[in-house]
Amino acid sequence: MRFQSPQSLATIAELIDAKFIGNPDFQVLGTNEIHRVKAGEIVFVNHPKYYDKALNSDATIILIDKEVDCPEGKALIISDDPFRDFNKINEHYQGIQTFETTNQNVKIGKNCKIHPSVIIGNDVTIGDNCMIFPNVVIGDRTIIGNNCIIQSGTVLGGDAFYYNKNSEGYRKMLSVGNVILEDHVEIGVNCCIDRGVTDSTIIKKGSKLDNLIQVGHDTVLGERTLVASGTMIAGCCIVEDDVQIWGQVGIASGKRVGKGAVLLGKTGVNKDLEGGKTYFGSLAEEFREYLKKEVKLKNL
Repeated sequence: MRFQSPQSLATIAELIDAKFIGNPDFQVLGTNEIHRVKAGEIVFVNHPKYYDKALNSDATIILIDKEVDCPEGKALIISDDPFRDFNKINEHYQGIQTFETTNQNVKIGKNCKIHPSVIIGNDVTIGDNCMIFPNVVIGDRTIIGNNCIIQSGTVLGGDAFYYNKNSEGYRKMLSVGNVILEDHVEIGVNCCIDRGVTDSTIIKKGSKLDNLIQVGHDTVLGERTLVASGTMIAGCCIVEDDVQIWGQVGIASGKRVGKGAVLLGKTGVNKDLEGGKTYFGSLAEEFREYLKKEVKLKNL
């Protein structure tokens, strides 16, 4: 999530009442999660296991729960609760979607057909020649390209399923990202496309989604991806171009599926998969290897 204008390190630290290490005028451009963070942005870390990953990431500012050596060219913000303070920063600089107000700063292109029952949030952009069917919900900051079709009951921009457990129960990570549909994307009936936590959930051009599909926060579906009904894709996944995903496939968080792969029905993806191959099984394996194993079992 990029701020509307750069902020200083001192300003951010004052907002959350935290100590900082670095030049007070150090420029801060926004916030992001570790897998999408860019130079000038804040990333948070609250477990020693992940200190090195955060400190050596592209992040320029690290919101951390312990004072450690600061890498050259970076800055630290020391917090007793980085999760809480990351939420506080995001909520301060980016409004949280509530649908109490809608249709503010909405841009709709030419020749669109949008049913009157569609709910459109704020700062939404819709391209030309789009068809949006009854009871669709379009969350704040969603961007829809040209020639897109969104079928009834679909939600674009729901909250991420992202929680932190503490002694009192579960705390919610606020979602201040958005959803982007590129040109010629089609979304079926009753699909749920969660917005990014601090970045974008992206469905690239020419992709087609069937009914009853879940796409988690910050996931990217490549160009011309084909996804059949009942598929569940967790957050932070990368599905490259020309992948075919058949019914009831499940993909675990943070996994990558290579270009041109085919995932047959009910495949479970718990690891990164190479492109150009066909996979099947509750723990995905190449389909030919799966068939060989089945033959051997039958011949026992």
